[in-house]
Amino acid sequence: MTYSSRRRSLLLAGTLGMLLVAPWPATAQQPLPPGSPLIGRPDTPGAQKLAPVPSPPLAADADKLPLDKLKAPKGFKIEVYASGMPNARSLALGDKGTVFVGSRLVDKVYAIIDKGGKREVKIIASGLYRPNGVAFKNGTLYIMELSQLSKIDNIEDNLDNPPKPTVILSGLPKDEAHGWKYLAIGPDNKLYFEIGQPCNDCMPPEGYGTMRRVNLDGSGMETIAKGIRNTVGFDWHPTSKEMYFTDNGRDWFSEDLPNDELNRMTKVGQHFGSPYCYQGNLPDQEFGWGHTCDEFVPPIALMGPHSASLGMKFYTGNSFPAKYRNQILVARHGSWNKTNKVGGDVVLVNIKKDGSAGAIEPFVTGFLDNNTYIGRPVDVLVMKDGSVLISDDWNGAVWRVSYGNARTAGAR
Repeated sequence: MTYSSRRRSLLLAGTLGMLLVAPWPATAQQPLPPGSPLIGRPDTPGAQKLAPVPSPPLAADADKLPLDKLKAPKGFKIEVYASGMPNARSLALGDKGTVFVGSRLVDKVYAIIDKGGKREVKIIASGLYRPNGVAFKNGTLYIMELSQLSKIDNIEDNLDNPPKPTVILSGLPKDEAHGWKYLAIGPDNKLYFEIGQPCNDCMPPEGYGTMRRVNLDGSGMETIAKGIRNTVGFDWHPTSKEMYFTDNGRDWFSEDLPNDELNRMTKVGQHFGSPYCYQGNLPDQEFGWGHTCDEFVPPIALMGPHSASLGMKFYTGNSFPAKYRNQILVARHGSWNKTNKVGGDVVLVNIKKDGSAGAIEPFVTGFLDNNTYIGRPVDVLVMKDGSVLISDDWNGAVWRVSYGNARTAGAR
């Protein structure tokens, strides 16, 4: 069997597997379960062709990764940092250089270790449920599953025999729709995560569509923002320490509306619009009645309709040209509910001195080729040497982008 044939077989297998766990039905006659992304899909021939694009169930072979298709600005180099990690998603960096990788559709957390110039991938936790979020602080790895938060102490000293994660926070919502969570540690040394809206477009129950934070021991949970439909990426400005986050707009309004958002939180308690208003100026067709968009905090940038803007980081390294310093790199996973797809790239959002956003420009492109995904970027991570890693859940790989002669040991 050729690689293409095997890949098609795996795609089919992945689709069938997703149908067993994902919130959409195998046939049009079956009722849609709560939270299905197909709820609200127009009954038109064009819309009926659109549905979520499941990731392949296996990571791509290292020699089949589409490295030659990826492009970056002049002077930059793209290479494979590591591969063989099915559904590689969120990224975190350990004190000793270990790169931790979460997943959403499999039960594992990975560690990428550099030993004498050769990288090795280890599974450091398994049997977890949607362990999408990972964060690291003072030797401890934090893992955010669908409904609970765990930690592994002294993880980098025990990579060959890691202990089981210890749960420090449980009882979070178990809704599958937008239930997977991003995790990051803020300047206040607290753990931040979101509780996504458990539907495409609905009036969410109290506590959903919120940003939360807890102490490093899992105590003291508080809600700090509302009106967030589903963010899967956030970071803090290196100078102002204000929080910036992506947010995915609702589906089935139209193919070209609403845009995904890049938001800026300037104080605790702000409301960012969902489900009443999207992209700062578009009232929801159902829930916008009785509200104006002026009631809510508008986004600082529009990231493209249904582009699935996910992980983002301020570039704080020193190896890229000066124009990148303290600017935001955003991974756009790519649309599924558009006939002509958008995203499948990493973009640079220029942040002005006053904290607002300026121009958005391409940084890494090529994951979307002829309206077909050959990769799907999820998260970005700034390394100590100033290079940037990009996770790709489609290929189960992590890419490295460097500038000039900057290299790490074992780079291929």
